[in-house]
Amino acid sequence: MTEQATFPGFSDGKAPDALRTIGEVAAALNIRQHVLRYWEEQFPMLKPIKRSGGRRYYRPEDVLLVATIDRLVHQQGYTLRGARQAIEGGEVKPAAESRTAPASPSVAANLISQLQAIRFALAEALAGA
Repeated sequence: MTEQATFPGFSDGKAPDALRTIGEVAAALNIRQHVLRYWEEQFPMLKPIKRSGGRRYYRPEDVLLVATIDRLVHQQGYTLRGARQAIEGGEVKPAAESRTAPASPSVAANLISQLQAIRFALAEALAGA
């Protein structure tokens, strides 16, 4: 799976294995830059390349790690310490590996029709209220 497929926020035409600036990563994952800098202190395994002037460049594996940290902390309720321990202990998969395969067109069409039926039922219930 390519990085662009994993993180649709990267629509800059760069190759999937290109280095990303902290601004690009922050924008794509909707995480503020100061939070990324703080996470570098809290997660020793997160080490983007630093070039002249201290500019950070994130490799694809760094981006996956940031996405994993974000998922653990903001979606699954881990503390930073708990997330670090889970990652170090190998208890969690990186963000790209944890995603399920896309649904087949027939399954997706069935799901869409079910959701439309639910929406219609809710609209009728609200109209009757």
